[in-house]
Amino acid sequence: MVQELTHFVDGKRLPGTSGKFGDVYDPNTGEVQARVPLADKAETEAIIANAEAAQKQWAAFNPQKRARVLMKFLQLVQEEMDSLARLLSSEHGKTIPDAKGDIQRGLEVIEFALGAPHLLKGEYTESAGTGIDVYSMRQPLGVVAGITPFNFPAMIPLWKAGPALAAGNAFILKPSERDPSVPLRLAELFTEAGLPGGVFNVVNGDKEVVDVLLTDDRVKAVGFVGSTPIAQYIYETAARHGKRAQCFGGAKNHAIVMPDADLDQVADALIGAGYGSAGERCMAISVAVPVGQDTADALVAKLTERIGALRIGRSDDEKADFGPLVSRDALDRVNDYIGIGVDEGADLVVDGRGFVLDGHESGFFAGATLFDRVTPDMRIYREEIFGPVLLIARAADYEQALALPTEHDYGNGVAIFTRDGDTARDFTHRVEVGMVGVNVPIPVPIAYHTFGGWKRSGFGDLNQHGPDSFRFYTKTKTVTQRWPSGTKEHATDHFVIPTMN
Repeated sequence: MVQELTHFVDGKRLPGTSGKFGDVYDPNTGEVQARVPLADKAETEAIIANAEAAQKQWAAFNPQKRARVLMKFLQLVQEEMDSLARLLSSEHGKTIPDAKGDIQRGLEVIEFALGAPHLLKGEYTESAGTGIDVYSMRQPLGVVAGITPFNFPAMIPLWKAGPALAAGNAFILKPSERDPSVPLRLAELFTEAGLPGGVFNVVNGDKEVVDVLLTDDRVKAVGFVGSTPIAQYIYETAARHGKRAQCFGGAKNHAIVMPDADLDQVADALIGAGYGSAGERCMAISVAVPVGQDTADALVAKLTERIGALRIGRSDDEKADFGPLVSRDALDRVNDYIGIGVDEGADLVVDGRGFVLDGHESGFFAGATLFDRVTPDMRIYREEIFGPVLLIARAADYEQALALPTEHDYGNGVAIFTRDGDTARDFTHRVEVGMVGVNVPIPVPIAYHTFGGWKRSGFGDLNQHGPDSFRFYTKTKTVTQRWPSGTKEHATDHFVIPTMN
């Protein structure tokens, strides 16, 4: 039976009225399991109005009281971890353990946001001038929105919502229509935790909803994660309408492998970072750069052996290393890129096309693919594939290896594997990429540091989570105050610009 999903407005589920729907698939079988309503302009504007009305009450809560609501939400999600992970897995296709990791990484930002009473404190200067004190305060923006991707349906919505709510804003989430059930359940748990109705809303939809959020004056800021063309469109459109925007796009993350690295450790790391979650991660390693021919030959041999031992299965298979891709379109895209790589002359070491899981012939499964001798002029190197495809781009020396991620259009994440501290230090200082790992294959910063890529991987001055998130979701007001002491002023004093004299 196909389930009918809803929006979430004013603290309750609300059926759509537009008459437009999208299909939600079971990636394991290829069958439609749910229909999600796609809101129109009128529905979206009504949700914005509801959020605007609710925000003032929420902003009046002191920061500690807001943090207590988030603390209760944290407890409720932890109690439902198993059921949420299964729900997430059933729509996305990632394995249950990976789904739990998705949720947990989101909760870690909620934990960080519990520090709102401290993070929202302003600054104070006594006696900046004679009898004059100056202080600043951080105040919420009002209504803010998050437009989030299919590949992390719990983590990224919580990365956006946690700091936004803690800072006193009302939050409107437009999740991916491919896997919307977990965001809807998270909205219910926020309400159960004591969040007033209308402060957290979920509106499902397509470009029509996005454009309303970008152009309506009542929405003061927009956060986005997805592909680079859409990130750039959202950033530019938001800027034209006077909104703050933090937009994160595609990636082509490299892993530099120095000759002194432990190649068994590297191979294990690359297998997980390249093929985990079927490669549907913005921080997945998609290009390995071994330095020297001997290093490359040995690494390819070790990777090939490990790929042969990978277990691809249903997303609820406890023994599966990874499950299906999210959709038929995603599977077709990956297969098309593999064909492009072959046509471009890359060496196809392992071909993942044509993988079929017994009994699930219509599922969206792709096998692990490995290309060797990939060069920077190839499309498979320049463009994001977003699937279980790992490329080997050989480098003759360290400088050539350093140049590859530095000169690439994307600058999201990069890693280096080496036992030499001087090499690692030089690399971390010189590489033109936003997030760097040293012997760490997926360099995702922890919640109290900031997350964000450079170049065409990120648009905007402030990043996700960490202190930047509270700067993004608040505006600073600075007050200069004086209480006259009764001393008579000269009339000319009023015509002179204030100074610290």
